[in-house]
Amino acid sequence: MFMRPMFRFVPDGTKIRFMKGRFAGLIVSFILSSASIALFFKPGLNLGLDFRGGVVLQIQTPQKADFSALRSALASAGLADAGLQSFGSGAGTGVLISLESRENAAQTQTAIAEVETALHQASPGATILSTQAIGASVSQQLFSQGLEALGLSFVMILAYIWFRFEWQFAVGAVATLLLDTTKTIGFMVITRIPFDLVTIAAILTVIGYSTNDKVVVYDRMRENLRKYKTMPLRELIDQSINETLNRTLGTSGTVFLAALPLALFGGSALSGFAWIMLFGIVVGTSSSIFIAAPILLFLGEHRLRRGTAPPKLKK
Repeated sequence: MFMRPMFRFVPDGTKIRFMKGRFAGLIVSFILSSASIALFFKPGLNLGLDFRGGVVLQIQTPQKADFSALRSALASAGLADAGLQSFGSGAGTGVLISLESRENAAQTQTAIAEVETALHQASPGATILSTQAIGASVSQQLFSQGLEALGLSFVMILAYIWFRFEWQFAVGAVATLLLDTTKTIGFMVITRIPFDLVTIAAILTVIGYSTNDKVVVYDRMRENLRKYKTMPLRELIDQSINETLNRTLGTSGTVFLAALPLALFGGSALSGFAWIMLFGIVVGTSSSIFIAAPILLFLGEHRLRRGTAPPKLKK
């Protein structure tokens, strides 16, 4: 027996004319992306330890770590640049201390010794489990590989959508994903979320989610192109978005609510990833409607109706 859903984000049968705001959506997106690109160059991303090099120490405290006391002790030792985050089991006794790169090995060893002294003052009985150094050459290699991963993801998405749909769909999707990514970079610059391997994974996750959202809408558009042979493309796109609106908002809302607790209570290890996810969900969902669809309209207005005269669109 068919069960009606108990809750819907929007009522069935909506007829919202999204394409009336196509110019406004594209202009706002262009302004935000341009501002994000400017922020990328100045002040720039807050590079994490993975990309700027440094030292990571794994610490074990006898009781639950007192981060306030640890930060105060490290600041008193002249290590205010040290980063702290929890790791390991839920007991709260594992701490990661990250230090920025020093000029030479001797200064690095001195900094590690100062960390050990401050640690014993703030938490007697604490031990250093391991010390890992990330050199400048390694961090540069990681940075290059991270950018290559982002670039490769765009190429694969372009190839996949081009193979599955018409080329107009592929160009629209990839152009929209590029705009989404620049806005995410701008968000990271403003919030000063460290740009490291974890946040690259978050950006790739956002790209994948946004692509899935666009494929859902594109599938309905393709079905309607076959079903309504003479419907003007603008009306067809509006109808397709309205027909998938509940699914789009339902999926986005579910993922948003799942990521929200991680952003609020996940600690420094997960909060950056989660905040990028939350921002990406909002941007990716809105861009499917106000960016990808208008681009498809402009590119396919006289090309997606093979063998028929292009219908005149209402102004």
